[in-house]
Amino acid sequence: MYFGVLGPLVVRTDAGAPVSVPDTKVRTLLLDLLVNRGHPVSADRLLEDLWGDRPPRNATGTLQARISQLRTALDRAERGSRALVAHGPAGYTLTADVVDSNIFEQLVSAGRLREALDLWRGPAYADVPDHEFARATRDRLEEARLTATEAWLEQTDDALPELTELVRRHPSRERLRALHMRALYRTGRHDEALRSYDELRGILADELGVDPGPELVELHAAILRHDPSLQPSRLPAPLNALIGRTETVREAQRLLSDNRLLTLVGPGGVGKTRLALELGRNHSGDVRLVELAPLRQDDVLEALAAALDLRDESANLLPRLVESLSNRRLLLILDNCEHLDIAHLVRRLLAAAPGVRVLATSREPLGLPGERLLDVKPLELQAATELFTARAGVDNSEAVQGICRRLDGIPLALELAATRVRALGVQRLADRLDDRFRLLSGGRGVPERQRTLRATIDWSWDLLDAEERTMLRRLAVHAGTFSLEAATEVSRLPDAVLLALVDKSLVAAGADRYRLLESVAAYSLERLVEAGEEAETRQHHAEYYLELAQRAEEQLRGPEQRTWLHRLDQEAANFRTALDAAPQLSLKLVNALAWYWYLRGRLGEARRSIAAALAVPGQDPADRAAATVWQVGMTATDAKGTNLTEATEEALARYDVPARALWFLTSTQWAYGDRDVLMGRIDRAIETFTADGDRWGLAAALSTRAQLNIVHADLDAMLRDGHRSLELFDELGDDWGRLQATYSLIVVAEVSGDYPTAERYLSDAMHQAEELGLWTEVSFRTSGLGRIAFLTGDYARADVLHERARRLAIEQSNKSAEEYAEVGLGLSARRQGRLDDAEAHLTKWLDWLSQVGGTPGIAFILAQLGFVAEQRGDFTKAQALHQQGYEAAQRVGDERAIALALEGLAGAAEDPDRARRLLAEAEALRAKVGAPLPPAERFDVDRIRARLEA
Repeated sequence: MYFGVLGPLVVRTDAGAPVSVPDTKVRTLLLDLLVNRGHPVSADRLLEDLWGDRPPRNATGTLQARISQLRTALDRAERGSRALVAHGPAGYTLTADVVDSNIFEQLVSAGRLREALDLWRGPAYADVPDHEFARATRDRLEEARLTATEAWLEQTDDALPELTELVRRHPSRERLRALHMRALYRTGRHDEALRSYDELRGILADELGVDPGPELVELHAAILRHDPSLQPSRLPAPLNALIGRTETVREAQRLLSDNRLLTLVGPGGVGKTRLALELGRNHSGDVRLVELAPLRQDDVLEALAAALDLRDESANLLPRLVESLSNRRLLLILDNCEHLDIAHLVRRLLAAAPGVRVLATSREPLGLPGERLLDVKPLELQAATELFTARAGVDNSEAVQGICRRLDGIPLALELAATRVRALGVQRLADRLDDRFRLLSGGRGVPERQRTLRATIDWSWDLLDAEERTMLRRLAVHAGTFSLEAATEVSRLPDAVLLALVDKSLVAAGADRYRLLESVAAYSLERLVEAGEEAETRQHHAEYYLELAQRAEEQLRGPEQRTWLHRLDQEAANFRTALDAAPQLSLKLVNALAWYWYLRGRLGEARRSIAAALAVPGQDPADRAAATVWQVGMTATDAKGTNLTEATEEALARYDVPARALWFLTSTQWAYGDRDVLMGRIDRAIETFTADGDRWGLAAALSTRAQLNIVHADLDAMLRDGHRSLELFDELGDDWGRLQATYSLIVVAEVSGDYPTAERYLSDAMHQAEELGLWTEVSFRTSGLGRIAFLTGDYARADVLHERARRLAIEQSNKSAEEYAEVGLGLSARRQGRLDDAEAHLTKWLDWLSQVGGTPGIAFILAQLGFVAEQRGDFTKAQALHQQGYEAAQRVGDERAIALALEGLAGAAEDPDRARRLLAEAEALRAKVGAPLPPAERFDVDRIRARLEA
């Protein structure tokens, strides 16, 4: 008989029929016995529990009558159940084998949290909320429920609404609060996460007089520094439990804690990848996975950069990777290394990045000093039979053990064989497997276990029908994972065939993606070549991915932007494969992918791919023109630094480019090119967009024109174009566009001294950029918030924000963002009197700005360095620096930059009257453009005036 106490009382027979227990006192009696299940309860205790200090006149007789009613109700529902309530010298005892509270605890112990929580129908012992006899058990169960809920939510995405409600009900529970803070952070609501911590700290202080525990304090600090470990796991979720590897996992964890390079070695199919993923999921910090199986040697750096969320602008990516990792702490999983030469790369990374550990899987060692090896062996017979019986859903037997012996305990072989039990049964499976192994053998020199694995796949292949074989071999052209749509379009077969292969464990399925296991993929490719279908199938693959990229291109400029960015992220390896397989389609494909590459910051990959496509002869001239424009624009932000005015003019002269291309060439150079030339181009683009009714193009061009007007501080023009651009991008639902449009509005607010408005725009923009995964934009906006903190006198916060932005810019390999952040550190250091630090931060950027034609930035830095010299009392050096800055500002024609140089020259002037004239001239210039210095920016002017009046 089944009893339920996790909610209102429920009693059911073994067949599932409901049992009616009449009378409130009888149900209360039953609940009391369930609380003490298996232990006797005295009559006196039952009388007190049921009637308290007001027992009935004939208390003993009344209790016996209630016991009789309970026994009768149980026996009437299921004959023989009267015996469940027994009486002995110590009292009454209920014998009940199936109680939902016990099932709940067993499921929790087994880690089956969702099933355990689904048993709850309301509060425990809900029928007796005020009875003391149930209080301790009820509290214990409710605590266990809450603990299990916390553990479940810790593994669950999109749990924020449930966590918010639980925190409301349990405001001082630290584990819940930590989960809530993490969930808020992961949805981009960083300020709310910090407020949640402050709320808990206040509650603990007021109610208990204590501070949050060390784990919560560390989480708060991690949120402040945007620690990468706070992001949800990027590792694929396991489809089922890892069986038979407890000791291996423990040994691997020990080796990994003591060594920075651990390589899991063993034959194909032995479970190296599964073990590595288990270690990654158990790792407490940031973990990144690079799946090397589908890659060529030339793709490794790009794949590593993508796994690290690193922009690859640099022509030489390796130094940028090394620099990005130098200050990070993470576990890097390099899966399936055997076909690539990555030893040099791993050596460089480990030497330069002391916080990085590498976990590699390979069929052979990497051969590096300090490398520790763990030989992942096939499962012992007991573990192999446990795995097989769990997957096949059968009991252990001699036949099962015979199968496991024949398959040498190789997990992949066991998984494949287990799928056939339903169709063949264990004995027939064993018989056919015996036959198969007698007939099949591998080539000479091939290890026995690899011959066995191949025989297993051969055997699985023979059990497929013709359509299943055709699809399986055609799936081999995919790189990494693929979608259901891709599988059906490339194979030219219905999706039911793919699903049949999933059922037979020959295709692995994730949430919405599929992949071939490594050994199955290699086997299937051989079959594809044997069938003479490789060239045709690769052509179908390239055509499908070209169509997908073309379909995505316009979707990346609207409300579906996030969805399509994620979808194209998933297909990165397939796009590379398509470019290699179909050179005649390469220009069309790179043109379709260019905007995606630009948004994601994959500029190095874009330049390399476009250059390779342009080298293929005989392609459409229009495609060549478009690719050339993309190539020039992508080079504008090369970390090496190049002034592209000449290259841009050459491209414009050779091709009749459309307005969007003209805009792109202008927007990528707005901060470094000739302002008048760029303004002429953007005005032409705006005129064309307006005539053509191209609202996206118009919005983009208006945002660029607003940025160009920053040079002359034309605040009215910046506001007009910025607001109109934002309005259009809002209508189009383009989040990237909103980021661009608000930039000029932020500058206007900052120049005007309206810091609350600037901070609001910056915070909103940063959250948008984080949600989109545009980390370079996050760096810029973080620096912007640092500037506001600096201007409002919060130098400590300014330094934290600028340093966070600088590290993020280095990780993204974006020199422009790095320069902006480090100049902010220099400004703050100078304001705090740390003149040596300020000079170091500022000086390093002069050469790079010269290379890219960044004259406005040069003028600004020279002014700051001039102030540094003047504050040290070196007026001769200050005069020279400010004079150079004045000449640079004159070349740009920026009245605000000229005014800044004049103020610097005033500070360096020996003649007080000349100094006053220069200050007056600067003030008049600022008034002329409608941008007088706000109080927060008058530090140098007020300092110089005070000295003149002393």
